[in-house]
Amino acid sequence: MPPLKIFVAGATGVVGRRLVPLLARAGHEVVGTTRSPERAQTLADQHATPVVVDVLDAGALTEALAEHAPDVVIHQLTDLSAEDFAANSRLRIDGTRNLVDAARAAGVQKMIAQSISWIYQPGTTPATEDDPLDPSLPPYGGIAALEEAVGEMPEGVVLRYGAFYGPGTWYAPDGAIAERVHAGALSLTPSWTCFVHVDDAASAAVAALDWPAGPVNIVDDEPATAAEWLPVYSAALGAPTPPTARHAAPLGRPVSNARARELGWKPRLESWREGFSDLG
Repeated sequence: MPPLKIFVAGATGVVGRRLVPLLARAGHEVVGTTRSPERAQTLADQHATPVVVDVLDAGALTEALAEHAPDVVIHQLTDLSAEDFAANSRLRIDGTRNLVDAARAAGVQKMIAQSISWIYQPGTTPATEDDPLDPSLPPYGGIAALEEAVGEMPEGVVLRYGAFYGPGTWYAPDGAIAERVHAGALSLTPSWTCFVHVDDAASAAVAALDWPAGPVNIVDDEPATAAEWLPVYSAALGAPTPPTARHAAPLGRPVSNARARELGWKPRLESWREGFSDLG
């Protein structure tokens, strides 16, 4: 692939800060956004051009896209550090709307965007990209708006990521899920989770530069219930094994990564079992 000019929205987030160096090492010119002037130097240190902008400011964002005129926009925006789900939903709805409008005004053809894989409708087989999402699940509104907006791009690729683990995530030793485990707030249930390490999430965004439009599940090879992964995770944290939940109903659904593999991506960490052995 020839070098591209790539505009990474959310470049200092948990995926963005791993993605930017991968793109730079591949020879691409990277422009990265952050809302924080203090983080701009981090992007410069990663050989990216920093842009301090709030994507909820449509005018400023439009000016930034027009000025830098990228070939591709990669959308890795989230607002979950404080577990503020309303703020994150607003970012998915209004922020994505602004980003798509600004990208199209700047003549950008391709956008790659972060979505999620855990709101498929219930089923007994691993969900594929052809299966419908479940409107009854709380994140659906923001996700549906994000995916619909990205679908307006001439080439819109939606990465339906599994649950992130690794440095800087809720599953890191100092993260929100680890705190719940240490507090004894979780239990062993038949609820499904599909994981992906943040480094594999970043590598998928790079691979997607060459993918056709549409959604792609980005998860590891081993969907697992909490009854399976939580004891392993707890042991890795040095925490007691949580109790088994009584009369818990199965929730969620396993998810297939077959399409991503067909497109040439595979996770370096094929199972959370490997990744949980090194949670730093």
